[in-house]
Amino acid sequence: MTTENNNKVTVIGLGSMGTTLARLLLNKGYQVTVWNRSSGRAKDLIPEGAIEAKDISTAIAASPLIVICVYNYEATRQILDNSEVGTLLSGKLLLQLSTISPREAVESEIWAKGHGAIYLNGGIQAAPTQMGKADTPILISGNQEAYHLAEPVLNVFGGAISYLGEKIAASPTVDLATLSYIYGASIGFFHGARIIESQGLSVADYGDIVAGISPSFGAFLKHEGNMIHTDNYAITESPLRISVEATARLEQTALEAGINTEFPAFAAGLFKKAHLSGYGDQEVAAMIKVLRTQ
Repeated sequence: MTTENNNKVTVIGLGSMGTTLARLLLNKGYQVTVWNRSSGRAKDLIPEGAIEAKDISTAIAASPLIVICVYNYEATRQILDNSEVGTLLSGKLLLQLSTISPREAVESEIWAKGHGAIYLNGGIQAAPTQMGKADTPILISGNQEAYHLAEPVLNVFGGAISYLGEKIAASPTVDLATLSYIYGASIGFFHGARIIESQGLSVADYGDIVAGISPSFGAFLKHEGNMIHTDNYAITESPLRISVEATARLEQTALEAGINTEFPAFAAGLFKKAHLSGYGDQEVAAMIKVLRTQ
């Protein structure tokens, strides 16, 4: 891909996110070609200036930069993996914004290189309604030169771009790691809502309190991450033994309240294992030592 015709972008996949990406580009004056496997998804974009390709080959041929935003890796391969499309990919930049695994990212890069294309992998960490804002987070990994070429388009999608280097698996790896945090915190929040309900208190008020403590808890986790990175677990903030007692109390409270015990039992079990392994008098980040074992 060169800077020539760099105002032309093709968007493949017109679900909620793909449609949002196409609309953001149109609003910034890009010439946008769109294509979706099922017909009719482009009807709202055409009056806004989008060009609907009649088939995938036409869509690929239309632009030097191809943005892919479909359901998953398998959908991407089904769309792109045919001989006619393959011959059209040479010199193109493929920006994959679908959800895929680290292994799939590696396979995709190999496949793209085999067809003469440059491949970037991205992870969008926001909902469609949150796109196009200064703080919209997007993770990117792959060829650095390609990243710089795609950067103007990426900045249309969001202002908080994290380029993670040339290792193509970096963005899906970090995406999965952050999802682990999000789902773990979400399940903890929902269990907390059951604790609140069991005492007849307001879940809405509980949500406000959690929102208020989230920034300071984020700073705490950043500190714990630095401790893991340096492999230093001397107590600085929170001894692990405190969490052993706290999670056991969570489990006991759930039993007494007659609510689901799966989440606190899981957490209490891990912290008990850490304590029995001799980590009670280390920083809570020492839990990583338990998780490193099979």
